[in-house]
Amino acid sequence: MKLRSLLSLRADATNLTEIPVHSLLDVVNIPTDARATPWALIARRFGYALLLIIAVAFLAYLDRAGYSEPLTFIDALYYSAVTLSTTGYGDITPVTQTARLINIFLITPARVAFLMLLVGTTLSVLTEDSRKTLQIQQWRNSVRNHTIVIGYGTKGRSAIDALIAGGAAPSSIVVIDPDPAALTVAEKRGLITVHGNGTKSDVLRVAAVSRARSVIVAPSSDDTAVLITLSVREMAPSAMIVASVREGENQHLLMQSGADSVVVSSETAGRLLGIATVTPPVVEMMEDLLSPDEGFAVAERQIADDEVGANPRHLADIVLGVVRSGELYRIDSPEAETVEPGDRLLYVRMNGATTQRG
Repeated sequence: MKLRSLLSLRADATNLTEIPVHSLLDVVNIPTDARATPWALIARRFGYALLLIIAVAFLAYLDRAGYSEPLTFIDALYYSAVTLSTTGYGDITPVTQTARLINIFLITPARVAFLMLLVGTTLSVLTEDSRKTLQIQQWRNSVRNHTIVIGYGTKGRSAIDALIAGGAAPSSIVVIDPDPAALTVAEKRGLITVHGNGTKSDVLRVAAVSRARSVIVAPSSDDTAVLITLSVREMAPSAMIVASVREGENQHLLMQSGADSVVVSSETAGRLLGIATVTPPVVEMMEDLLSPDEGFAVAERQIADDEVGANPRHLADIVLGVVRSGELYRIDSPEAETVEPGDRLLYVRMNGATTQRG
């Protein structure tokens, strides 16, 4: 698709209207501790109420001679039900001092507890939406420096795996995807989810893209990736945008659209396939370096004070490159001959090991 066509599509997709929080209940999901559904809550409290009725019935039956007529157990159940529900027909009444004292100090508190169970259940069900609305509002007001992943397919999931392995908290990651099934999987991992199309400005606004630290663009098609990148760059000028494309010929479109880094998935996979036919162990080592949970990994750290002026080849770590003022210099470049103050090192780290520097 031509870049000009994408720009016209982008104009159609832009809608900068403010979205009220109550309309986001089916759009944004913020994982919390597991909560019972309203029906489960009602069933549980109904069970508590039933147990309370039976307990009071046993109490009345034990003092069955203290009432206006001798009570059978069915009579006691009937008396318990009409008393706790405050119906009070008056056909069965306590007449002895003992029965009246039991009603004052035991059955009356039980009646209050019974009513609290019923009212509490109703309030819990009615206020569930209000609770979620307040939770979304608080999140929108406080979210800062988060990472947004647009597209929860294979690439998006792998990117999140690497983020979490690198120390990112799941609550600092927001997933945007139009597929409810994919978002359900993301929610189970503790990720914040936004249901919608990442090409639309309103959806990006809901995800607080203007306050995001980084955005990972991983849709299923290259033209969608370009459109998303254009929208994100306009709304978040300072965010780091990392995008994925299938074909290398579209890489320059992503860079022109505002991406800071572009990963070409088809070419990367093709190179690995070619290397695997000649030197399979190299591919195994590359996969090891890219796997976040085991073996070795490529990491970045700040240089230590005693490393300033040293040749990075002579440091204890296996250094691959030097990052200086946002530019990466490979270990064999003249700029990487010595380490300068403020530099950061790309090095090979063993997963599970903690570095003593940086």
